[in-house]
This record gives sequence, C-alpha cells and structure tokens, in this order.
Amino acid sequence: MSQKRAVLPADLYQYQWISDPVIGPAGTVAYVLKTIDAQKNDYFTHIRTVSLEGVDDKALTAGNKDMAPAWSPDGSMLAFLRIHEGSKQIWTISAEGGDARQLTHVKRGVDGFVWSPDGRRVAYLTQVSEDAEREALMLEEDGRQEALKGRSYTRTVPKTEGSGLWNGLYSHLFVLDLATEQMTRLTSGHFDVSQPCWSPDGSMIAFLAKKPENVSADPDLVAFNDIFTVRTEGGSMRRHTNSSLSISQFTFAPDGCSFALIGNDRIWGSGMQNRLYTVPLDNSNPAVITGDMDIQIGNFALSDMKSAAASPAPVYGSDGELYVLGTHHGTVQVYRFLPDGSYEAVTEGEQDVYQFTLSANGQSLVIAAAQTAAPGELYRLDPAAGGVRKLTDRNAEMMGQLEISIPEPFWYETEDGLSVQAWIMKPPQLQPGDKAPLILQIHGGPHAMYTGAYSHEMQSLAAQGYAIVFTNPRGSFGYGQDFAKACRGDFGGGDYRDMMQGLDEALRRFDFVDSTRLGVTGGSYGGLMTNWIVSHSDRFQAAVTQRCISNWLSFYGMSDIGISYTEGIVGGNPWDDHELLWHQSPLAHVKNIKAPLLIIHGEQDMRCPIEQADQLYVALKRLGKETMLIRYPNSNHSLLKTGKPSYRVDVLEQVNQWFSRYLEKGGAEHE
Repeated sequence: MSQKRAVLPADLYQYQWISDPVIGPAGTVAYVLKTIDAQKNDYFTHIRTVSLEGVDDKALTAGNKDMAPAWSPDGSMLAFLRIHEGSKQIWTISAEGGDARQLTHVKRGVDGFVWSPDGRRVAYLTQVSEDAEREALMLEEDGRQEALKGRSYTRTVPKTEGSGLWNGLYSHLFVLDLATEQMTRLTSGHFDVSQPCWSPDGSMIAFLAKKPENVSADPDLVAFNDIFTVRTEGGSMRRHTNSSLSISQFTFAPDGCSFALIGNDRIWGSGMQNRLYTVPLDNSNPAVITGDMDIQIGNFALSDMKSAAASPAPVYGSDGELYVLGTHHGTVQVYRFLPDGSYEAVTEGEQDVYQFTLSANGQSLVIAAAQTAAPGELYRLDPAAGGVRKLTDRNAEMMGQLEISIPEPFWYETEDGLSVQAWIMKPPQLQPGDKAPLILQIHGGPHAMYTGAYSHEMQSLAAQGYAIVFTNPRGSFGYGQDFAKACRGDFGGGDYRDMMQGLDEALRRFDFVDSTRLGVTGGSYGGLMTNWIVSHSDRFQAAVTQRCISNWLSFYGMSDIGISYTEGIVGGNPWDDHELLWHQSPLAHVKNIKAPLLIIHGEQDMRCPIEQADQLYVALKRLGKETMLIRYPNSNHSLLKTGKPSYRVDVLEQVNQWFSRYLEKGGAEHE
C-alpha cells in the first residue's frame, strides 16, 4: 500500500465536482460532472446517469459544456443546456443515449428553461432589448454600430457581480412548441424575468420579477420582488404577492392553487433570515409556515468545492409536505415541513448538502453533499424509512492518495455571553511534540457560514504545516436571527472580538499550536476583517487579504452592492456620515499595520472592486510597509471558487509562500 502524501494546490486539477441531480420518471438520476482540462486551463462539464442503486454510472452526453439537465415528463428524453460555438442553447438527447439534437437557435442564447407538464412545450429565458432603435442597430450590424457610441445609463446600479456592466438588455420569457417549432414571447418591459415555473395544468407560467407597482420607484433601490403569472397563450401579467418580501425561490403547489416560497422581509437587510411561506393564487398576502423556527432556510455555507448554486426551490412531497435546505450550526441539511407546521431534519451528520432532488413517488431523496473527508458526491435516502446509499464515488481514487486533516469542532463563550462555533485543523504531518504556526481563517458574508466539510483551500494550507482555526462569529447565518444581525452597525466591534477570542480559545485548548507564529487571512468580508485586524492588533506575523474592502467611502459608489451593504453593515452614506465611514475603514488605520500583508484581487470584481486593493497597496508602499499586490486579469469576486484553474492554483501557492516566508515554520517541506 502506497504512503499517502500531502495535499498540494495543484491537486485542484484532479477533483471531480458533482451537481444538479434530477431523478427521472424511470428512476434514473442524471447529474452534471465537472472536471478541469489543464491544457486548456478551463472547466469541462458533461451529463452522466446513475441508477438509484448506485450502479451503471455512465456518460449520457458528449459535450464539454453541457449543464442543467431536465427529464421530459415521460422520461423518454433529457433536455439540457450546451455551450456550442459560443452560444448556450437547449439540446435534447434520448434517455437511452445517442446523438444530441439542438432544440433552440436563440440569438443571445438561453439562460434557463423548463418543460411543460405535458412535455409538448418548453419555456425559456433569453435576453432582449426594449430599445427598438438600439435593437435595430444590433440586428443590422451585429453590434458593431453599438461600439461606436458611449454607454448611457440612468439606472442607479448599472453593474452586477459576475456579469459586469449592464448591457442594456432584459431577460424575458418565451415558449417553444416542440411540434410546430413556433416561438411565442410572453413577457416584455423594463424588468428581468427569472425562475419560470409551469402551473400543473400547463395553462400558465409563473416567474419572479422586480416590477414595482409605483412606476416612479427605482428598481435598483427596491429590495422586494414578486411572483407573477402569465397565460401560455399570452396576455397581461398578474401579480400574486404583495411586494413585501425578497423572494429567492418558489414553486407551484401540486393542485395549482397556491405557491410555496422562500423569502424574507429584509427588516435586517442582508442579515435577515429566510422563512418558508405559502400564498394562494387569489390572495397576495404570504403566510409563514415555518412558525418560530430559528433556522436559516437555504444553503449559506461557503466552500471552494461547490460547482453550482444551491438548489432547488421548495419541493412538494407526495403527502403535501415540503422539503427545503436549512443552514444550522455548521451543517446544511434537508428539512421536511408538514402541513401542520411541524418540521424535522431528514438528513444528518457533519455535511454540507448543497442540492437535492425527490422522486415523484416521494420514496427516494437524492442529495449532493460534501463530507468532512471528501468533496461532494450523490447519496440516496428513503425519507420515510431512513438509510443512506452512496450513489457516486468520483473522487475516491484521488482521496485515497491524500493525507488530509479532519476539522475538529469546538464552541466558546464570548465576553457578552454568545456561544460561537469554531473548528481547528491540525497539520496532518505534524510530529508528536512539535508545534505548528496558527492561521486564523475568516469567511465572507458576513452573513454566511463555515462548515467542517472538505475545503481544498484549507487542506492545501494545513498540508504545509499550519494549524488553521476558523469560526462563525456574530453575523454568521446558522445560529438564529439575533446572532445573524448582531454585527450590523457594529462592524469591527463584536465580530472582531469574537474572532480574536476564537484565536485565544484555540491557543488555550490545543497544545500543538505555536502562539508566537500567527497568521490571518480571509476573502471578501474576510478580507475586510483581515485588514481591520492587522490595523488594530500587532499579534500577527503575516497576513493575506483577498477580494477585500479597505475604504467604505469609495466602496459605496463602486460596488454593485455598495449602497445597501455600506448602509446596512456600517450604517451610513458618504455625504451624511463621512467621519463614520472613514473611521470604520481599515485604510484610515493603515499606519498601524505592522504585519507583512499580501493583497490578492481579481481585476473584474464588481462586488469588492479592485480599487479597494489598489488603495490599500499604495498606502502601505508609501508608508514603507512590507506588502505585495497580485492582480488576476479577467477575474471576478468568485476567483477562488470559479476562476481560471491556473489562477486558483496560483492563489493557493502564493498564500503558502507568503506565510512560509514570514512565519518561519517547520513541518512539511516547502520552497
């Protein structure tokens, strides 16, 4: 038996990521497998199928950019999105395999689609222009004339993280009749449509849109969206909610008379927990069905090992029960809500369940979940009888070669009486009696949550000989509403103390930690807190800040969430609260920074714009501080999760080298 080795940053190229499971009528599970082509420095995805018994795992599609599988209602074929020759279109393939057929040829590609209940039509979303003159130019000159003019904006926030500056287009709803190939447009206007959902009888399609009833209201400053329907033969839109909630996901009830939805009223802004609601088609007042449940509905766990967004919308079971994901105490599980309001977790253990699908008869629940010792795989459960069967094991061979560190959870009490959850990772190659440098790792959000699930970022750091402590300080989801909102208006206060107390608790509890060699790192809000910590404490010998905030005054107008985030987290704006925002900016305290600080940022980051890194770097250099700036081209805020593979590997290697240079560690060999 070969000896296991330490995890390396370049091991990223070997992982296989699983997402988007869907159970077909015949009981076959289709899912997306994502891998990396190192030569092309790109991600490839194709669709595979596996039985509910975990056998006959095989490729169904042969494309390199296939995604979003959806079984036809009769299970005879699978529809999916494929990027081919630069365009994302709907394709179909027989359930038995064979050649795929392109179903749509939409000018700007398809953003999402859903089968009609009878399988004869497909509803899809694509981007269109509501400016006839602009559209005529684009149609005539294929966009070349557009480039000769400046971009004009009148909206408040003409940018979005992940897609960049607004292109002047809106996402709208179309229906394709498969027999006649006739395309019908169902929506139009200066708003975006998302998440189309057919009514059970196929007579209408529901969707989410932000379309304020007050036409003078600024949509970019309105937090609430609504559920609308439109008849499939066309006609006017009908609003079914009362603009009182920020709705993230929804679904039709099986009888077609109501909706179940996940949303919140944003009383505490981004720190407001979601709740589960129902609303009848003929009554726009949503009713809460989660009662006093103090669990965050949805998946808010952060990880660099998830290849797709959490899903799905609420799922109805065969007896009227509802299944949703829930974030609670360092894990994400599937929860079942009964019509009487009672609920229970139907999964358990140290895991991050990021997606699930339920069979039509309600007897099989398939989850995509990451465990502590491995990336995500598919598992099958019987919601009634229990029992778990592993359906895929795509990473088994690789993981069998690696010596990893299993995070050890612990809790500690803060000075003001809060209970905070944390984990520590011991370097896997640490010899008895040796001591390891300790790195404090800080998550983003702040309204997110760490779990103990497998993280390549942390494993590759621990493999270099570092102990890692990571916490869920106040502001994190998963510990109740009061805990989640506790950092708002108190940035750099209780959250800062929670992190430092977590560090102290780790130093007290674990004798393998060297208190004289400390590092700190984090991304996004974690980068902000890294900046704040090293400008308010001299305990750390090295620091790495990623995708950070350094100056609230400029962040307000530069970020795609600058207005809501600054007003919510800090509590002010630049013209009325200049002194407050400046005082709460790490840049204001840059003279106090003693720790060598590595700054890592993506140049296309719209969430925490690159100027935040530039300002901090210039100030540190002007003051003669030890620092280095690394900028990654064509990279956004998700650099470490979905960025170019070579960039992701380079980030981890740069972090390892920086800490190695300044913490003078022992342990595993290093350059």
